[in-house]
Formats: sequence, C-alpha cells, structure tokens
Amino acid sequence: MTSDSVKVSKSLSAAWVSKYRSKVVTSDEAVKIIKSGDNIVIQPGCAVPHELIRAMVRRKDELFDVKIYHILIVGDLPYAKPGMEKHFKHIAFFIGGNTRKAVNEGRAEFIPIFLSEVTLLFKRGIITADVALINVSPPDEHGFCSYGIDVGNIKTPAEKAKVVIAQVNKEMPRGLGNSFIHVNKIDYIVEHDEELMELPQVDPDTSPEIIKIYDQIGKNVADLIEDGSTLQMGIGAIPDSVLKYLHSKNDLGVHTEMFSDGMIDLVEEGVINGEKKTLHTGKIVAGFVLGTKRSYRFLDNNPIFEFHPQEYVNDPFIIAQNNKMVAINSALEVDLTGQVCADSIGTKLYSGIGGQVDFVRGATKSEGGKPIIALPSATKDGKISRIVPTLKNGAGVVTSRGDVHYVVTEYGVAHLFGKTIQERARALIEIAHPDFRDELTKFAKENYYI
Repeated sequence: MTSDSVKVSKSLSAAWVSKYRSKVVTSDEAVKIIKSGDNIVIQPGCAVPHELIRAMVRRKDELFDVKIYHILIVGDLPYAKPGMEKHFKHIAFFIGGNTRKAVNEGRAEFIPIFLSEVTLLFKRGIITADVALINVSPPDEHGFCSYGIDVGNIKTPAEKAKVVIAQVNKEMPRGLGNSFIHVNKIDYIVEHDEELMELPQVDPDTSPEIIKIYDQIGKNVADLIEDGSTLQMGIGAIPDSVLKYLHSKNDLGVHTEMFSDGMIDLVEEGVINGEKKTLHTGKIVAGFVLGTKRSYRFLDNNPIFEFHPQEYVNDPFIIAQNNKMVAINSALEVDLTGQVCADSIGTKLYSGIGGQVDFVRGATKSEGGKPIIALPSATKDGKISRIVPTLKNGAGVVTSRGDVHYVVTEYGVAHLFGKTIQERARALIEIAHPDFRDELTKFAKENYYI
C-alpha cells in the first residue's frame, strides 16, 4: 500500500502530511529497527497490531533475547510458541489462554502487578521500552491518530518508547479522551488494514446449565446495585450477566478499566447516562474495550466516551471520587476467611492481578461504594467447591480478607465487612454449593470454633 492511500487524503496540505508520507514503509522495513536484546511493548487486547508482530517474527533467525511486554492479547501469538524462546521471551503482566502454557513451562515469564501500576513501570523508567508496536486509526485533519479500543495499556509506554512503529488501520475506531498520538511522534508508519480481534464475554460453547448459574449470580449482584451507582465490570461472563438485570435501574454511570458489548443497550436505553456521577459527569470512563464489532462501531467518535491511560482509570484514589462506586470482579476460589484467589490454581499461574484490587479499594473508599466478588459456587463439572476451607497450596491471594466486603454466588450474598472469622465462615457456607456445605462446616467447627 502506498502513502497516497486513503489513510491520508491528497487534498490535505497541512505540514504534518508530508512528514506522514515520508514515514510510510512496509512492515518488514519497519521492524528492521528491532535489535537483539531489545525490549518491545505491544498494544494488547483486541487492538493488537498483528501485521507488525508477523513481520517481527519473520526476522526470528536474526534476533535473540528480545523481551516482549504486554498484558492479555487476543489472537495468535507466534513468538510464544515452543522453539521461539531463544529469540523472544514474553513477559506477561496478565496471562491469557494463549500464553498460559508458555508461562507455566518457563518459556515466558509473569510479573504480578496491579493494573494501575503496569504503565507506571514505563513512565518511571523501571522498564525501558526500546520499541512500541501500536495499532491506530488513520490521522484526523490535525494529524492525530487514536489508539482506539486500547488506550489504557499502551499510551504511556508508547510515549516513553525510543521508537514507535504504528500500524495505521482504517478498522480502528476513533476513541475519544486522552487517547491520541500525533504522527510527528511516530517513527515508522505501516499502512495495513486488518479487522480487529473480537472477544465475546460469554463463550458461545457455554452450556445452558452454566448460563443459568451465571444469570442467577448476575441477578444477585444486580440486587445490590442502587440507582445512581457508577459501575466497574471486570472481565468474563459473570459481569456481563449482571448487565441483563439492570434495565430497571436509573441514572447509572460507568468508570471501568474495560468496556464491553453488554453495556451498549443500557446506554442506548438511557439507563447508563452518567448524570449522577460525581467525577466526569455524563461520561463513560474506560481504559480499553474487549468486545466485538458492535462495541467498536458504538465508540467510534462517540462523545460519551473518555478513554484514559490505566494509571488514571485504575487509580483507587480516582475511582473513590465516584460516589456509589460498585466494583464487580470474579475469582477462582474464596476461602472461609474471605481471602480471594483470582490469578492461580495452586502454583500454576492462570491470569493475573489485573484491576481487581484497584477497584475493590476504590469502591471501598467511595461514599456508598460496594466492592463485590462474584463466582459460581462450584466448578463447571460440579466436582469441586469454589468456596474452600483454605486456598490451594501455592495459590496467590489477590484480594486480602481485609479488602473483601461482598461475596456473591448463585445461592446468595455474603456480606463480610466488619464480621469475625466465625461470622464470615457461616456466611460463606450459606452461599456455598449444598453438596459441600457439610464438609465446609466440619472444617469451620474444627478450626474456627463455629
């Protein structure tokens, strides 16, 4: 594709246009700047610049010990496959399904970190980004490209990178807010149109029985949400299920690390309008989008959205400025004292800390706020309780027992704040799966004297 493509109209005469055209190269030419030993930061989520990744991997035989940093990326990751480890070492801030095996086999590594602090690693120079690979919208008439569907995790690292390579992609929508990079700040431009990755929140293969459980959890959570609340929804099917039961609510707001498809109907109906928000009134504040084309079309040039870097969106002190802040996150297991494991299954790393603690603590300090941990009472096959006597050996505590206020399963709500260990154990046993309550009660009697 040439620099006379639709990306930059020939009719534009602004000074930046000639600079833009002078920077246009092929993907193979752009990635020649990458050297062995470099640190590469990649725009993650559904915004991943796959064309730049493919070009980088084509150079694998020339490259050694290249470190690649990002949180979860959707889609194929050729540099994380077996046999690539001497060329590329992925360093994960959050582990996706496509990197989980590599991390647990030692071919990739993991940094446990709050999402609010990931970008600060680059801002403070703790990690140096030699090259940033980004995927942006075509420039507007002033020469600004939008990071589109993932601003939060890439804008700050890209600003600190020594070299920025941008895939300019007409499929990338123009997200508004603190979400732009000027073409003057880009070193190499690769004009390549490519459909963005999509990630529905509910796996289409999920069984009707599990969907029914998610729906009941969603209803139980929705019952805790008052009119005028501001919402954060974590990743997964449960937060999405909550949204189904909010259509009768009024004047809800959104301040969330992640926006997804499920919120769109509520915005269009006027249920989510942000009118009662005490920070960024009338605006949906988010860092990134994990969804489908429906979300991408909806946010394009939509003034209700304000995207910001994650160090702002996930800052607990910023979050707490929203009155009635409701944070909804999930977990792998919760023990009888209220400790939450959300990132590992025993010693096997599964995902990451993400933004759970950021929003739990922000909601805790919010006037009228509610931090909620929601999970099914048992695994999908029903054989293992997810309300457990103790966390598995080696499991990580993501959210401490002191941070946990509400735990919700399909069997109800356990309100733990201000409760003793004995009271917590009783409350959690009440919302555990009936098949495991006797076992949990026996443990609690022997260890906590209930």
